[in-house]
Amino acid sequence: MKTRRASLLARQWQRGGWLSTALRPLSALTAWAVARKRARYASGAKTPYRAPVPVVVIGNIYVGGTGKTPMVIATVEGLRARGYTPGVVSRGYGVKVGPHPRVGLGELEAARFGDEPALIARATGAPVSIHPKRALAAQALLQAHPRVDVIVSDDGLQHLALARDIEIVVQDQRGVGNSRLLPAGPLREPASRLADVDAVVTNTGTPPDNPGPLVAGRPRQVRMWLEPGEARHLDGRATRPLSAFAGQARIAAAAGIGNPERFFTTLRAAGITLSATLPLPDHHAYATSPFQGLSADVILVTSKDAIKCGALNDARLWEVPVRAAFSDPGLFDWLAEALQACKRGGNGRQNGGRNSGRKSPG
Repeated sequence: MKTRRASLLARQWQRGGWLSTALRPLSALTAWAVARKRARYASGAKTPYRAPVPVVVIGNIYVGGTGKTPMVIATVEGLRARGYTPGVVSRGYGVKVGPHPRVGLGELEAARFGDEPALIARATGAPVSIHPKRALAAQALLQAHPRVDVIVSDDGLQHLALARDIEIVVQDQRGVGNSRLLPAGPLREPASRLADVDAVVTNTGTPPDNPGPLVAGRPRQVRMWLEPGEARHLDGRATRPLSAFAGQARIAAAAGIGNPERFFTTLRAAGITLSATLPLPDHHAYATSPFQGLSADVILVTSKDAIKCGALNDARLWEVPVRAAFSDPGLFDWLAEALQACKRGGNGRQNGGRNSGRKSPG
């Protein structure tokens, strides 16, 4: 029943319908709350924390997962390759942090830091700080790692208490859905918000047939897709090319991400025939194994799931890491140059728009 309701809501959020129409009065309340929050920062009634280093926020306006984590990982790696020392702040979804932020490096426990921060730390080697109040997370990060010269915020587009210099929105093929705010639609903010950000990255999941020419102007429009790497057995002692699973029978896949079907599509595009798929809720905790009733010799899971599945001791589990690829080869050159301009005080953000100097966010 719960699954059917979620499916109905997902369809309504994309195309509209009776349920979405019935919920529109509640969306008006969301619109009021969003506008009021932004107005309080714009008027100076509330003041955001301005970090002493530039801040890049990578978020979305569509509720749920759109592919932000691969984008955060790619951004950290891209900036490091251009001479920066990035650090990451995150809310730490699903973790009870307490009054003090947690800062970590390397192999972190998902139970203490959250699945996405732990994955980002493992994939990039960058220091990660978590707290629901990202300003506190940023302060703790810089205190523990003073060499950090740029902060990448994993999500937090709507967290206006942390000032930012660059805003990047990640969306997927669902776009803005029916263009309505929660709960009548899937949007946290009005679709017009996309015109205020610096870049919109659209996650197509698999490589587009024709990426199309780069379009000048702002926001910068980029297509992103996910390229799978070698599969890794969860015991860490074996790796196999993904092509080795093609043609085999009894291959299943499971994903506890915002859009599980995107992972399944990636596997099928690699030539793998899936005998079963198991979509799970985003940030699934894996307190108990959901795989016991799954008839399969091999179960392929995402890196976000794998980081929590080690304790299940299921020999069938293989992690399939993915790497973000982009239609814009100059994306991170542009970002590095924009950050240099921020340091010189020539490019900042105030109330969701561009201003001279490093100002408060929108």
